[in-house]
Amino acid sequence: MSAEARLAALGITLPGPTTPIGNYVPYRIGAGLLFLSGVGPRANDPSIATGQVGRDLTVEQGYRAARECGMNMLANIRAALGSLDRVDVVLKMLGMVNAPEGFGEHPKVINGCTDLFVDVFGDNGRPARSAVGMGSLPNNIPVEIEAIILIKD
Repeated sequence: MSAEARLAALGITLPGPTTPIGNYVPYRIGAGLLFLSGVGPRANDPSIATGQVGRDLTVEQGYRAARECGMNMLANIRAALGSLDRVDVVLKMLGMVNAPEGFGEHPKVINGCTDLFVDVFGDNGRPARSAVGMGSLPNNIPVEIEAIILIKD
């Protein structure tokens, strides 16, 4: 089943592409690769829009925020490539969690995005990945995620 068909079967409607909050572009394409700039969750759900995971938000809320980041990334992929079906494999993902000192459940939070990508792309959505903690993120968002995608020929 294609990625677009999986997305429809899951009943997922993607938002529009994200708008950068600084002097950068949402993506770049080069050498058969799609480089996605970091995205955060949108303020659609105020309960996951801002705050530190492990202090202001639970791990479950952080997971939902990471899933929303994934939805935003899928929207940017579609904007860049015209269709999610042009994704060959998600090569690398960097997930950053706004968390207090001593928090250690970063991988569980970033799974929100990775689980979504696996649902949409199958095993090709399972990236090499880093999940790290940050003392703060722009606009106090709880999660920011970036990725590198291999484009199908």
